[in-house]
Amino acid sequence: MVTLGGLVFLAPAILAALILLPVIYWLLRVTPPAPRRLSFPAIRLLLGLQAQEETPERMPWWLLVLRLALAAIIIIALAHPVLNPGSALPGSGPVLLVVDNGWASGKGWPQRQEALRSAVDKAERAGRDLVLLATAPTAPGEPVAASRLLRPSEARGVIDSLAPSPWPTDRAAALKAADALRLPGSVHVVWASDGITSEGEAAGMRDFAARLQRFGSLQVLAPPAFDLAHLVGTPQVIDTALTVPVKRAAAIGDVPLVLRATAEDGRPLARTEVRFPAGQRQAEARFDLPSTARNAITAVSIEGETTAGATVLVDERWRRRPVGLATPQDTARAQPLLTESFYLQRALEPFAEIRRGSVADLLGGTQPTDRLAALLLPDGTLSTEADRQAAERWMEGGGALIRFAGPILAANPDPLVPVPLRFGDRTLSGAMSWTAPMPLAPFDAATPFQGLVIPDDVRIQRQVLADPSPDLADKTWARLTDGTPIVTAEKRGRGWLVLVHTTAGPAWSNLAFSGLFVDMLRRLVALGSGIGGDSGQASLPPVRLLDGLGRLVPPPPLALPIPGPTFASTVPGPEHPPGFYGTEDSRRALNLGSAVTGLEPIADLPAGVSVSGYEAPAEIDLRPWIFALALILLILDGLIALFLRGLLTPPRRTATASLLLAGAVAASLLSPGPARAQDDSRTIAMANHVRLAYVETGQQDVDSISQAGLEGLAQVLRDRTSVNAEGAIGINVESDELSFFPLLYWPVTPGQPALSDAAIGKLNAFLRTGGTIFFDTRDQAMGGSGALAGPGAEKLRELTQGLDIPPLTPVPPDHILTRAFYLMQDFPGRYTGGDLWVETADATVNDGVSTIIIGANDWAGAWAVGASGAPMLPVVPGGERQREMAYRFGVNLVMYALTGNYKSDQVHVPAILERLGQ
Repeated sequence: MVTLGGLVFLAPAILAALILLPVIYWLLRVTPPAPRRLSFPAIRLLLGLQAQEETPERMPWWLLVLRLALAAIIIIALAHPVLNPGSALPGSGPVLLVVDNGWASGKGWPQRQEALRSAVDKAERAGRDLVLLATAPTAPGEPVAASRLLRPSEARGVIDSLAPSPWPTDRAAALKAADALRLPGSVHVVWASDGITSEGEAAGMRDFAARLQRFGSLQVLAPPAFDLAHLVGTPQVIDTALTVPVKRAAAIGDVPLVLRATAEDGRPLARTEVRFPAGQRQAEARFDLPSTARNAITAVSIEGETTAGATVLVDERWRRRPVGLATPQDTARAQPLLTESFYLQRALEPFAEIRRGSVADLLGGTQPTDRLAALLLPDGTLSTEADRQAAERWMEGGGALIRFAGPILAANPDPLVPVPLRFGDRTLSGAMSWTAPMPLAPFDAATPFQGLVIPDDVRIQRQVLADPSPDLADKTWARLTDGTPIVTAEKRGRGWLVLVHTTAGPAWSNLAFSGLFVDMLRRLVALGSGIGGDSGQASLPPVRLLDGLGRLVPPPPLALPIPGPTFASTVPGPEHPPGFYGTEDSRRALNLGSAVTGLEPIADLPAGVSVSGYEAPAEIDLRPWIFALALILLILDGLIALFLRGLLTPPRRTATASLLLAGAVAASLLSPGPARAQDDSRTIAMANHVRLAYVETGQQDVDSISQAGLEGLAQVLRDRTSVNAEGAIGINVESDELSFFPLLYWPVTPGQPALSDAAIGKLNAFLRTGGTIFFDTRDQAMGGSGALAGPGAEKLRELTQGLDIPPLTPVPPDHILTRAFYLMQDFPGRYTGGDLWVETADATVNDGVSTIIIGANDWAGAWAVGASGAPMLPVVPGGERQREMAYRFGVNLVMYALTGNYKSDQVHVPAILERLGQ
């Protein structure tokens, strides 16, 4: 590869042929033009004369220059010139590609891969091998390592298979792997960075770049500041709202973000806009929702960002769980500050939905007890055997039964306790007295209270004592400093039985006055919410994990369980990717936001480092232009030759004009006018194959789902029917030809512009000539508003102003759509419910096929599959069975559009068979 200014020759060896121009010049000079023939009878008198010397007539200088220019142009075209100022790679050794593939690289990952492929192409032209070094660890226990020397074709395969990881990069380990390389010559390093570093790494980025620069030369690719990835932090519950912090690396002004809260099935629950204050790099999203809606939130994510850091998973710790608080019947007559329920309610209010009442009311069916996370029983509230049996049954079903001691329990021990109790209690003034109130001992690591800070002023004055037993130590979660148990617990069935050996009020201790009391209750309530683990000792296996693009996927084989005691301190990585751990019924969320301490932009790089964005300048191939010019000069030379020989006479004008026309056509084909060629090839492809078409809305996420949905439906058609659908294609109704498609899928979005008069005329012609439009308002996602009611339906009415829409009716039970291929009466999509509307029977004219079909169930969302073939979006409420029925409806729809009403002819089968005598 040779660079001359901004012009690059990819085959420079061919330029050596330019030295032949003098030889061509000599040949052209000695080659005379052909003689002209003249009919002159007297010329016969000269036939016998012998010339002493023959001197050919020399070629005109302008014709000589023309032919030399033609030869030079052909040689230059064969050398493959391109226009790209940045095409040349410095150095002579291999090319080292350092790729940030941590969580922040998921934003714009396809663009990063394209930039890496461009670097490989340049290395291939220079005849240089490559080494690939990814900065994020890829497998548990395996260090970051560089690849071997790769040929460009091998490097492309590695880049295609490379994917972002849902955990941070380890640039320190990557630098060690780079230092271990022994590469010959001057190495050119391309660092495809994510543009972000953590607070701890920011000071070392200059050293990292400097050590890469020692290989030879360094080019850093980084996204612009406004395109850096954002990080969603750990959610908090403030008052009745769920608040989520959002961080960014650079303070670039007021750039709004939209955060979306979704349910388990992917259904959106709420959206809120976040704006960063001027000069600030952190903002807060707030979701003010009713308790039932907030408890359904599973994830909060930034719309439009495909990173694991842009999604935070929500488990029971951030939900207002319904908690039952049993109260004695005489509470109304008691002084509020002296009742235990008063202190319990004040401690529970920040994080729980409190339901007060007697044990019989809470567990007897008057309230939805199956949703209670825990039941708190102050002293004296479990007074009857019926209440005790009901509480025990509820606890064994999975609840957390939390009891508090007091004078009644001390005087009347009952069996519903985790450990046997001694009769009586231990008090400062009793027989088993203390010399002073006793503080709490630090919590063991194998208990749910692990990590809680004990205030110095918490003192216990009175408690009930546990009888010594072999398993007492295993059942003890909190002790006094003298080793006496103060909180004991035991697993009962699927639930927990917990006993606090002192009162919930100030009668026996001042624990109720401390913030520790709130934190302890929060963790005890979490036991019944499914996130407490087995006293902190259980191993929590992965359930569903986030991939590098922020999607919840099944856990990979190498993901390992997390021990319960260390879950709070676990940092996401290859062994433990972010996601849900535990069981489907009892899950804890491991999020990336708690592991990334802060975001900083990569800056302060050493001098001499080339920094550019991922938007590489496009190479302009000059060969079509040069070949077109050569063809024009060749035709011009031919015309000049014909003129000099006297062959351009009037009878030959037609042939000359034909030659000029052919040359013009050939030049236009060779010149860089790809739009016409692409249009022609697209037209031919659409005419030769069956393709499923959708109307482009201009909204990228909707169009990508439509593309993926019709691709998935096309695969089902190929697998199950004789329809060989080639795939999906997007259509612009304003400019594209519609006659190639029997069916158009049209998702309705709020931002679609009104149709022009030309488009309306084109659509009316499409409907009159046998086409069908399937409008999907997608309103069913809003809670069952239906196809003809809702915001999508209102927009549909605006879009279809001027279209010839016939009278519509819900699909009758005997309609052809119910039996075109599969027998079905319901037509679910990603959502279910609502009616599917078609033309009335007396309005159909196109072989019984309805020209307009309208629904609201988001069928493309149910059909959509990703690159791996797995479904992209969940379907609700029927799961995969509902997705199968959505595919069946899609098959019926396509068969209906392609074959018309042939199924209706089956009603005549008995008469036909009778007529045939069979």
